[in-house]
Amino acid sequence: MPTKSVTVGSSVGLHARPAQLIAQAAEELDVEVFIGLPGGDPVDASSSLMIMTLGAGPGDTVEVSSDDEAALGTIAAMVEKDLDAS
Repeated sequence: MPTKSVTVGSSVGLHARPAQLIAQAAEELDVEVFIGLPGGDPVDASSSLMIMTLGAGPGDTVEVSSDDEAALGTIAAMVEKDLDAS
C-alpha cells in the first residue's frame, strides 16, 4: 500500500478539531485511508477517535497510506495543514 510520511501541521496536533476534519474528509472519499506513527499500527483515517488515540502532536511525523493515490494526497495534505487555525 503506498505510504507518505508527513509532518503534523496543526498547532494542537491530531486532536479534536483537526482529527474530526480529517476523518470527515476520509469518510467522504469512500476508500480506505490509514494514518499511523512510524513503526506503529495504522488506524482508520475515517475515525476521529482512532486518529486522536495516536497522540500525534504538532511537528510529529505520521504516515498516511491508501491504495488510492488521490485519497492519499488529499489526507496527507490535510495532516500537513494547521487545521486548528481560525
